[in-house]
Amino acid sequence: MTTQSQGGTMTRYRWIICAMLFFATTVNYMDRQVLSLTWADFIAPEFHWTNTDYGNITALFSLVYAIGMLFAGRFVDWMDTKKGYLWSIGIWSLGACVHAYCGIATAGILDGTWFVGFEEAKEVISHINDTARIVNVSVTLFIIARCVLAIGEAGNFPAAIKATAEYFPKKDRAFSTSIFNAGATAGALLAPLTIPFIAAAYGWEMSFIIIGALGFLWMGFWVFLYKKPDQNPRVSAAELAYIQQDKDEVSKVEQTEEKEGKKISLLQSFTYRQTWAFAVGKFMTDGVWWFYLLWAPAYLSKVYGLDSTQSAPMIFVLYLITLLSIIGGWLPTHFINKGMNPYAGRMKAMLIFAFFPVLVLFAQPLGSLSVWIPVCLIGLAGAAHQAWSANIFSTIGDMFPKSAIATITGIGGMAGGLGSALLQKGSGNLFDHCEDAHVTFMGFEGLEAGYFIMFIICALAYLVGWIIMKVLVPKYKPVII
Repeated sequence: MTTQSQGGTMTRYRWIICAMLFFATTVNYMDRQVLSLTWADFIAPEFHWTNTDYGNITALFSLVYAIGMLFAGRFVDWMDTKKGYLWSIGIWSLGACVHAYCGIATAGILDGTWFVGFEEAKEVISHINDTARIVNVSVTLFIIARCVLAIGEAGNFPAAIKATAEYFPKKDRAFSTSIFNAGATAGALLAPLTIPFIAAAYGWEMSFIIIGALGFLWMGFWVFLYKKPDQNPRVSAAELAYIQQDKDEVSKVEQTEEKEGKKISLLQSFTYRQTWAFAVGKFMTDGVWWFYLLWAPAYLSKVYGLDSTQSAPMIFVLYLITLLSIIGGWLPTHFINKGMNPYAGRMKAMLIFAFFPVLVLFAQPLGSLSVWIPVCLIGLAGAAHQAWSANIFSTIGDMFPKSAIATITGIGGMAGGLGSALLQKGSGNLFDHCEDAHVTFMGFEGLEAGYFIMFIICALAYLVGWIIMKVLVPKYKPVII
């Protein structure tokens, strides 16, 4: 039954929902980065970790996250948007907080001392002489906590994309998606400005608890703020009509499917070319974004000899530039308003965005002039990625019924996670090989040659991904179930 506010006044409640999605994504990325910003200075000395130990933990997180994306989308479609999102952020917030108690659990398992505080646990561990056991137990406990975090975080984008499809017409979805997707950049900006200082002042444990608690705070607002637009009294009749403006374009067959509650099974999802187009686009490009985030600090350190303090302003500016991606969400709306169908407008915008990453080909050659040149070029490439990401997510709503959006998002997220894992693993192996074997390539030698090769891959990934997507789905063709 429709319960929206009556009258001709256009409310803007859909943007409150978009803001909620933005804050959820911001918290998502902050929770993900607590470990990376605390392990070297605070956690590793306590548990005697090496780089390999940390690498094992992060690798398993990436793997579980990729697999979790496949099932998280299906779960959100089954539970529906409101409950699905609550479960997702509840699980990942719990997983984030659980990290804080790994020290106490390590002391309990190794020494039988369970009911102590954080500082007492440190004292107990410091008196245990078996370093290998400390490493094995602590790493195992952090992997468990990390897996809980990954399972919960896998639900963020499927739920957010589904909420966007429910609250925005097709022509506005890329723009709204670009706004909430900017939460990834906001999280990347806020994390280094807050987490290390919390850890230094109150202990690394409290950094996990405080940042993790933000998710529970978000849940309190979500419970009261989210209802489907046609059941939400805060949405006026005028706004509801605006949100549902695509209904006239929906065929009678699709309307019947919605009424009968028809669903696409997980296996059936893989039979559609539209699914493979989305998955290929994510597989080809998600790893590039993570390459920029994870390797940019190392690039500035190894190639330009900058320590973390010196490179911090540059990393901040790099992330700040990526916020330009919000503009990218407006471009397909412009094309749609000019008469193009949503999918055609989206693909045209994505083709334009696919050319911007080509700029990173000049990052290293021009880096000899100033280190700020590669920083700015990588930032622009990152902004192009986020604009591309907002639009590729929106293609799901163009082609699939709302009942399948989270499932398809999950499939694409899994493909993106696997592509990212391969690219990050390949990057590390390539850099070690180039450095050890003194590889020369295009005038660069050693580690610089390795980075230049990776910049070439990152520069061309979007154009290759776009071409494959266009071959798979050349024209707008919605899925009918």
